[in-house]
Amino acid sequence: MSTLWQGRFGRDPAEELMAYTASIGFDVRLAPDDIAGSRAHVRMLGGVGLLADAEVGEVLAALDQAEQELASGAFAFAPGDEDIHTAIERRVTELAGAAGAKLHTGRSRNDQVATDLRLFAKRELSAIAADVIALQQVLLQQAVAAGDAYLPGYTHLQRAQPVLLAHHLLAHGWALARDVGRMADARARLDVSPLGAGAVAGSSLPLDPDRAAAELGFAARFENSMDAVSDRDFVAEALFALTMVAIHLSRLGEEIVFWTSEEAGFATLDDAFATGSSMLPQKKNPDIAELARAKAGRLIGNLTGLLATLKGLPLAYNRDLQEDKEPLFDAVEQIRLGVRALAGLLGTIDWHADAMAAAADTPSSAATDLAEHLVAGGMPFRDAHAAVGDLVRRSLEGESTLAALVRADPRLGEAAAELLAPAVAVTRRTTPGGGGPEPVSAQIERFRARLAADAARF
Repeated sequence: MSTLWQGRFGRDPAEELMAYTASIGFDVRLAPDDIAGSRAHVRMLGGVGLLADAEVGEVLAALDQAEQELASGAFAFAPGDEDIHTAIERRVTELAGAAGAKLHTGRSRNDQVATDLRLFAKRELSAIAADVIALQQVLLQQAVAAGDAYLPGYTHLQRAQPVLLAHHLLAHGWALARDVGRMADARARLDVSPLGAGAVAGSSLPLDPDRAAAELGFAARFENSMDAVSDRDFVAEALFALTMVAIHLSRLGEEIVFWTSEEAGFATLDDAFATGSSMLPQKKNPDIAELARAKAGRLIGNLTGLLATLKGLPLAYNRDLQEDKEPLFDAVEQIRLGVRALAGLLGTIDWHADAMAAAADTPSSAATDLAEHLVAGGMPFRDAHAAVGDLVRRSLEGESTLAALVRADPRLGEAAAELLAPAVAVTRRTTPGGGGPEPVSAQIERFRARLAADAARF
């Protein structure tokens, strides 16, 4: 079995070694990035005189063919192809002969794989950010379409104050906006080329890492070769950004599960975005929302596992770093699927305004308004809080309705009782960023502007 290190060893590697250490089963996803990195490396080698122009052309042509074969499925992997980097170099050498054997000049798999993974992360973070922005657009569309529909706002999962449905939806939208910002920050920090760092200390050959970095579209090249080949901060940071997306999708999923339950009855899922039961004919299940909750745990595990792998590694490269890819690949795939599924679910959901309003219009939901009415008349808030709390307690104990107690209270009276009427309390949230019609209208415009700015970044 041919390997990249066969000259040093007198025996072929054991099957057990190859079975345990091979990464070709998952790092084949890096093929486009490996080809791109190899093209840049070959052109750089030609630019500094280490490859003749004819050799550069031969190797580039071989890389083109290998790329086509990989894309079409015609690429024939060999037993010695322990990773995608080995496989592509072997195929290029088969096609370009002696010129192909020069592909790895001045390069190690250490700087090669670090370059590939940065290219992958940079591209995928941009693509996922665009998907998240598309989900935010759905939330914005639903917020605008919701108009004056309102529902209870909850704390401790207890009804607190009524808020516009638009306000509740945009709360999730703003959380996702922070995720987009984190992905932009992570992308900016990983935008550094490791190509030219070699195995650990650079090279005695006249390499030009700046040229390779520019060709690959990186903003800069590495400053320290040891750091360049051992750094996986960017993978951890990308995983954290993706895990926060998963957590926000999970929270949104939990609300969808609640909203669409028969107990709440605030919304109904479209048939295309719900599942049924194999036993219970009446069931309509929010599986997308439930899986959004579960996948968050999976991504937390991916992030935690990588951090545990990185915490004790000495400089520079160690094979432990092979474990950086599967968590990142999995996180990318799960977030992509989840964001798109939730966008479809929310884009087709049917809201039940009457049910939401009925839940939001319970008299006690306006208790804070009663206290603020007293405050506006000069009463200290703590005294007002106690006075209204006493009325709520007495109504719950069956003395009378809250409205009747308010009317009979000389500190409150008929004007205060009118605050308990349906659809009144939600209109009284007037402070900036609040859940009433006026601040929500302004919020929608700010959210729309934020989406436009983020879309331009990605």
